Amino acid sequence: MSAESVVTPEELNLLIEQTYKVENEFNELKASYAHLQDTVEKVVEFLPNAIWIVNDDNTVFLQNSKARDLWELLRLLELKNDDYEIKFESRSYLVKSSTYKDKVMLSVIDITDQKRKENLATMGQMAAHLSHEIRNPIGSISLLSSTLKKRVIPENVPIVEEIQKSVYRIDRIIKATLMFSKGVETNTSEFMWNELEDSIRTSMEYYAYSKDISCTFPKENFSIQADKDLLEMLFSNFIANAIDAIELDEEEEGMIELEYKRDADYHIFEITDSGIAIENKKDLFEAFKSSKVKGNGLGLVLSRQIAEAHGGYVKLMDGDKKRL
Repeated sequence: MSAESVVTPEELNLLIEQTYKVENEFNELKASYAHLQDTVEKVVEFLPNAIWIVNDDNTVFLQNSKARDLWELLRLLELKNDDYEIKFESRSYLVKSSTYKDKVMLSVIDITDQKRKENLATMGQMAAHLSHEIRNPIGSISLLSSTLKKRVIPENVPIVEEIQKSVYRIDRIIKATLMFSKGVETNTSEFMWNELEDSIRTSMEYYAYSKDISCTFPKENFSIQADKDLLEMLFSNFIANAIDAIELDEEEEGMIELEYKRDADYHIFEITDSGIAIENKKDLFEAFKSSKVKGNGLGLVLSRQIAEAHGGYVKLMDGDKKRL
């Protein structure tokens, strides 16, 4: 038995029209999907954190440019219910993940600066507590050493003076630590430069060093409206750093020069020394980071804060000059 199917021209035209209609609907759907995917990609790209959307076979379905920059980190990530932190190339990252059907989204945000601030706050609080505990016995030692210096035989005076220098150094560290934890507050008044220079020279006498170091100050005497005690700390910090740099140099003598000039807005001081060059310049103004054996990592940080509290600034210039 055989059967024959016959399609009329009208039916054929209808079939063709339906085919075109289905094709158009498919193209519109594909265009809509492409537009939706483009929108999703733009939204993901706009996000401040690295985003990966991963298939169940661990292939990447979608990622933004921040994720592409951290592509080596992807293989270290795990799918966890809770947020977690991970260290990668000396940076700290917060990882979040979520799943939907056959896709996993991994979100990674750099929290290095936040962690650093939290650590600094904790270290500052601990240091301030220790400084308060140390301050009283140091005060007693300072008072007793002054009394002892008046009573010892002349040949023992240098020994007492060395004790006083050590106590002075500890007292500077305590003051710097407490100031860092509380913040810099200025109490300004008008004074002459030579008054500040006398205070700086006095502090230098308490700073121990073994080489013959000459220090040149501005010859001009001029008035300054500022907090004299804070500026004494600022200059003493820079000069102490210069002395330490000279002590590490191979030469038997050293030189520190403090130059002064004035413009319409600022008193400008440039400090140079003949010591070794500054190392780790990128960490120069980072708290509690110091390449020096003697350093506590607060001197330059506080110096910059003191300058900024006076409306000024501190920066490292060519040739390792410090400008403020």
